Amino acid sequence: MTLQKILIGDQWRDANHAKTFQADNPATKEALPDEYPVSTWDDCDAALNVAVSAAVAMRALSGDRVASFLEAYADQIEQRKDALVEMANAETALPKAPRLADVELPRTTNQLRQAATAARDGSWTMPTIDTASGIRSCYGLIGPVCVFGPNNFPFAFNSISGGDFAAAIAAGNPVIAKANSSHPGTTRIFAEAARAAAQATEMPAGTVQLIYRTSHEDGERLVADSRTGATGYTGSRSAGLKLKAAADAAGKPIYLELSSVNPVVILPGTLEERGDELAGEFTTSCLMGVGQFCTNPGLVVLLKGDSSDKFVAAVTEKFSAAPVGTLLSKGVESSLGENLAALRQVGAELLTGDTDGGGTGYCRANTLLRASGSQFLSNPEGFQTEAFGNSSLIVIADDVDQACEIADSLEGNLTGCIYSDTGGDDDAAYDKIAPHLRARVGRLLNDKMPTGVAVSPAMNHGGPYPATGHPGFTAVGIPASLIRFAMLQCYDNVRPHRLPAGLQDANPSGKTWRVIDGSWSQADVGG
Repeated sequence: MTLQKILIGDQWRDANHAKTFQADNPATKEALPDEYPVSTWDDCDAALNVAVSAAVAMRALSGDRVASFLEAYADQIEQRKDALVEMANAETALPKAPRLADVELPRTTNQLRQAATAARDGSWTMPTIDTASGIRSCYGLIGPVCVFGPNNFPFAFNSISGGDFAAAIAAGNPVIAKANSSHPGTTRIFAEAARAAAQATEMPAGTVQLIYRTSHEDGERLVADSRTGATGYTGSRSAGLKLKAAADAAGKPIYLELSSVNPVVILPGTLEERGDELAGEFTTSCLMGVGQFCTNPGLVVLLKGDSSDKFVAAVTEKFSAAPVGTLLSKGVESSLGENLAALRQVGAELLTGDTDGGGTGYCRANTLLRASGSQFLSNPEGFQTEAFGNSSLIVIADDVDQACEIADSLEGNLTGCIYSDTGGDDDAAYDKIAPHLRARVGRLLNDKMPTGVAVSPAMNHGGPYPATGHPGFTAVGIPASLIRFAMLQCYDNVRPHRLPAGLQDANPSGKTWRVIDGSWSQADVGG
């Protein structure tokens, strides 16, 4: 059994630790051979000290230099593709192909390269120049960023390779990555690739650092430390809120992705038009990734009627017949069982599932529950318990007005969707419901299940609390995601040669969009 080292500065070194842990294989429930340290505060303190020095050095780097690192890192990841896929499969039981090798890894390198493009272009910094007053401003690095990654995307949301990481680095910050305990080996391979890329592009030591786990107390201390610039966190609501409380008390920005049931409203006309097809779409979306995407639909709202009854029967049959997948960990299996029990306790009717086993390794039967609109409205908080995994709740509203009440009672969500027919019969209902749902979700969809999250500049992977900690920011979508890890920096009467490159008279790239005396321009000042 090998005790793995942590990455501090540019060196792999022994951790200061009192405890260790092992990941396990969810498909076999057996512990994997490597052992990982639970770092004490000494490791966090050392990482922060190095990161502060790195931030000073990175402040002087051009966007092109940062972009070169991100591109070199993407290349290094691709060179390690086979090792990453093998390790992630062992630690998460996610399929090697197409999920890991053909979908998630290319998405990861693509978003790193998109972040590189944004860093090189510089328009994301929103340079603003007022020549009359001599005042100029732009967004710049905020300082060391701590990233806590989730368990469900070992590549694309990993603390040392995912969207938060890419955004923080592209904004010019060093990153301290805290590995998810479900896939520490995968994170270690990414760290090796990042270190190689940093060395090849001569980035400052400490641009990327890695620790595997800390105590809860040290995690809270880390996000609240005076040396920390900001934190990105994706994970459970309970743990996230503890980190938020610590960061808020210290006045430190923290960007959270916590929970979302992603409501889908399906109107009667579209059920008449293609109900069988929708039953298949909904089942696929719910059970994709064993329901462990942050955008799987955990709540569907129907209007009372024969077409809805047929849809419920069809979905129940499909859930029962679908194979049961392997969950990411023992913790996910336990939480799913507990949260399904909580839904049934408040009155949800079991249609199928909610039994132990049925698949390989950590698993629970595909589960479908039902409640009336009146039941839901009597306890909306209880019925919005997130049963993260292969499950969903169907709510039957009496009419459009009650569906609007249900929408108004929703917590904040990442996504919300309304299906309506193509002939216009559902238009009046859509027009009534949509404004209510719009206020509760970050991304509104029509006639499309919410599971996919495209890496698009127009994407919003955020939403009102508790989907995220702040409705004004997105975790996916470059360059908008970079703003989370930047601070607005103003320069008043500062000598021209002392200004950041983007605020000097000459456009540094020739392509950067800047606001010059009230007008967007790519020209030089006075040009």
